[in-house]
Amino acid sequence: MQTMTAKAPLGTAPKKYRVYVVDDHPIVRQGLGLMINREADMVVCGEAEEAHSALQALTTLQPDVMIVDISLIGPDGIELVKAIRARNVSLPILMLSMHDESTYAERAIRAGANGYIMKQEATEKVLVAIRRILNGGVYLSDRIAGKMLQQYVRGAATEKHSPMADLSDRELEVFRLIGDGHATRQIAEELHISVKTVETYQAHIKEKLSLRNARELMQHAIEWNLTERAS
Repeated sequence: MQTMTAKAPLGTAPKKYRVYVVDDHPIVRQGLGLMINREADMVVCGEAEEAHSALQALTTLQPDVMIVDISLIGPDGIELVKAIRARNVSLPILMLSMHDESTYAERAIRAGANGYIMKQEATEKVLVAIRRILNGGVYLSDRIAGKMLQQYVRGAATEKHSPMADLSDRELEVFRLIGDGHATRQIAEELHISVKTVETYQAHIKEKLSLRNARELMQHAIEWNLTERAS
């Protein structure tokens, strides 16, 4: 594959890397599109607000890189990344999210993402992140990269974890939806799972977070969501 620093032969147009954007906010998709399409070596080839359309685009549009938000309509970005990896091992994926990287960055990398960047980052850093993962690298903030390196050197067993870190990816997804005010049946419909399965996840969450009942679960989830969005 031609590198992005190489000059195209005379008489030929430079290669444009096809970027597919998955985000549930139209304004964010529009903003990313305007930014990316200004670049000489990139073009947005499509966009989606949920996982199903994004998975279809893998074969119909064949993007060179995907930008995926954590919060989507239906299954979240972590689950989408896992589904993409089951179909395409090598496609570069950049997670873009408003959620605090200390909660989601490591989960995103474990799921198969090549980078994680928060929406509050400057525009030029988003472009740097896209180019880095297109060239086979990994993009993380210095803080998270340092934290992950320390965990590797010291060993995971010596690292202190918050109770939230004990939740599985799916449990965290259910917890976030509870905090957004979704009822059990709504969560089941969004995630395409049964009500009983959602109730099982809720029971596991309460046990892991030492919450006594559904009211405490709801209150804790709402407070956590507000804290995440304010960080």
